[in-house]
Amino acid sequence: MKSIAEKKKNEHLIEYILYCYRMEDLIRAYQFNMEDLEQYVLTHKNVSQQDRTESKAWLADLADDMKRAGLEERGHLPEVQALVDRLAEYHWKLLKTDPDYLALHRKARPHLLRLLSDLTDENPGHEIQIYIHTLYGLLLSKLNGKKAPESVEEAAARFGEVLSYLDARFRTSEQA
Repeated sequence: MKSIAEKKKNEHLIEYILYCYRMEDLIRAYQFNMEDLEQYVLTHKNVSQQDRTESKAWLADLADDMKRAGLEERGHLPEVQALVDRLAEYHWKLLKTDPDYLALHRKARPHLLRLLSDLTDENPGHEIQIYIHTLYGLLLSKLNGKKAPESVEEAAARFGEVLSYLDARFRTSEQA
């Protein structure tokens, strides 16, 4: 699991963020019990003992970080949220400077506005947070064998296009 996270972080930040969200939820589902996580998750993986040991230590570190940040019930690790926020800052920059990105964003905007109109009192944060949460919700639906409404699938497709472009451009700017 740790090696998967590292690979995703190096290759595709959005996938890394979604993977971290999944690990946070997994830790919560097992109520921060590392023995249960090892027994029911790690032992079922077809990985080497070294990978299993590293993954257990990594999950334990995530669990400790979550507890320190008060994320037992909900929320995201500060490191992951900081990455999402950095992507949002770059998103706002691209909206002003990249016509291709602006065009992708315009295709996603009607879906964003529809989702925002459906919200109650919860502050969803910035657009990038909403895009990522939509993709994560769709992922969870699929993992649970449920079909998401067509409107959510359409929104996720548009949001995915924006995030994919954003990720690629962000990665390029970080390497420069």
